[in-house]
Amino acid sequence: MIYRLQRKFILISTLSVLLVVGLVFGVILALNINSMNRNMDILADRVSEGGGRFPGSLGDKELPNERPPMGEGSYDFITPETPFSTRHFTVFFDGEGEIEKIFTESIYSITDEDAIEFAERIIASDKERGWISTYRYKVFSTEQGMGVVFVDGSVNRSSLMQSMTIAGAVLLGCAALVLVLIFILSKKAVKPIAESYEKQKQFITDANHELKTPLTLILTNLDIAESELGENEWLEDIRSEGHRMAELVNQLVALSRMDEEEKTVSHTEVGLGELVTDTVSEFEPLIKDRGKTLKSDIDKSIVYTGDEALLHRLVCILMDNATKYCDAGGEISVTLHGGRGIILTLENTYSAVGETELSRLFDRFYRADKARKFTGGYGIGLSMAKSIVEKHGGEITAYKKDSEHIGFKVVL
Repeated sequence: MIYRLQRKFILISTLSVLLVVGLVFGVILALNINSMNRNMDILADRVSEGGGRFPGSLGDKELPNERPPMGEGSYDFITPETPFSTRHFTVFFDGEGEIEKIFTESIYSITDEDAIEFAERIIASDKERGWISTYRYKVFSTEQGMGVVFVDGSVNRSSLMQSMTIAGAVLLGCAALVLVLIFILSKKAVKPIAESYEKQKQFITDANHELKTPLTLILTNLDIAESELGENEWLEDIRSEGHRMAELVNQLVALSRMDEEEKTVSHTEVGLGELVTDTVSEFEPLIKDRGKTLKSDIDKSIVYTGDEALLHRLVCILMDNATKYCDAGGEISVTLHGGRGIILTLENTYSAVGETELSRLFDRFYRADKARKFTGGYGIGLSMAKSIVEKHGGEITAYKKDSEHIGFKVVL
């Protein structure tokens, strides 16, 4: 159980680290894309302001001798060399939507036909800014009609891809290092718990041996005293409490053994429908004797591969729990059906279901009756039932059917 807890801790830590790494990578990527788009839009704005060309760069063949005007920090990346390193082209439309003129002298890989095709697709899309292929575009108004400027972003996108690849590799490397440290340190973290748990199991085993002998002697001496003194209520009370203590010790030992991960569960073909039917029949006389009714709907043809002894104990625990906690004159219902999964349900009348912490019913030594009045239970049975179900890869849950009924559902 301890090492299962360690594996869960490592799994949760792994998922947490990967989630954080993924979020950090996503934020970095989003910020870089936003920055790239903003810079590309600034270039497109400069070209559109220059009437399809960078101002003073190519239109009148004059070379810029100073840095172009800068806005409030937004144009810091623009230098006198920017007009010559930025590849762009522009297409103008007149008021009728016909091609008026095309500027493609600042780009080599685009022909006039390509420029027209791109521009017509942009006008048809009715978007002001965006990407088409590797070009960032902007639609702007002119005195004659509309213009579309395209700025080549292939270099920017390639740089972004390279930088994000490096960032991703660094983040994954850091995540791997953190996970290795978690794996190493988790062993040290659970070591004291594992040692304490082993001591607890050893204590239960030792207590079993130490208590069984005096309990056996007490019960044996009771038989002798009863044969000499005759039956009386005091001796009967001692016998009852002795049997209770012996049962509790046996259940503690059984629960301790159930937790041993090295103990394998035998998997054989079990007639589960017949097993449940026979077990329910064993409890039927007791249920009727206590003035309660029993209803069952069991598919006897169901066959399951599992540990027959443990499955029998599971059904016994659930039936015993329903019998003990069913209200006087109440009803117990048992169903077993197949399908995608085998579903076993046990429901019983229990007027205090509204006050019961259903999520804690499978905790060890938890008792629903706050006053701890003796009803024959020790708060161990349902914990054992959960352990048996989990060893078979199943799931057990407690639920509130209505204001007067509680139920337990086992899915195998």
